[in-house]
Amino acid sequence: MRVLVTRPAHSATRTAQRLRDMGHEPLLLPLRQPLHDGDAAAGALAATSGAIAVTSAEAIRVLSALGEQLHPHLARPLFAVGETTAEEARSLGFQSVVSSQGNGRDLADLVAAEKPSTLLYLAGTPRAETFERRLRELSIHFSVAECYRMQPTVPDSAEIDAIFANGYPDAILFYSRQTTEDFFRLPEPRPALPKQSAIRLLCLSEAVAEAVPAALKKSVEISPMADEKSLLSLL
Repeated sequence: MRVLVTRPAHSATRTAQRLRDMGHEPLLLPLRQPLHDGDAAAGALAATSGAIAVTSAEAIRVLSALGEQLHPHLARPLFAVGETTAEEARSLGFQSVVSSQGNGRDLADLVAAEKPSTLLYLAGTPRAETFERRLRELSIHFSVAECYRMQPTVPDSAEIDAIFANGYPDAILFYSRQTTEDFFRLPEPRPALPKQSAIRLLCLSEAVAEAVPAALKKSVEISPMADEKSLLSLL
């Protein structure tokens, strides 16, 4: 099966290997690239104490570049969305890591159950504010530090032509609402997609699926859990 991956290049490379291991042919079309702000992360860590929350592994990659500045904070409890992100945090040296298996709302419920006295959310932009809204509903005090930005990257027509030269993929993987919107703004593939009814549009969550145009909703499948393992299980 030919599978198009729309996530950033760093993550897409690992996804591509997982797809090959499953017997599929990955096609990579990164539509966003991260711009890290290590100073914002380091400053927020230094100015706070207590628990940390992350909703993306990209925040862990920001922390990985801090080196010795991170060492005093590795004993702080860390809450993460998804076991993959949690494992990256553990690999970095965090000693107390717990993860939710759903989305940001589920993570907020997990935080509420643990009742940390303070919480620092290391966030990216743009982002869905599901986690923050739920924290407010639960009356949990928290602070936010935006430590990375997902910048749009527009592929040129030659790159798009190369991907679609041998026909359309059998499936497309969508990981975020923003990249889904980016994909359907591309000038080349969108006009033909409604005719390609066999293409499966696999979305990480309902929020991601909302960004798929109405004409293609019948081709959408939503991952049972908001993690890559569950998403790839749809293939």
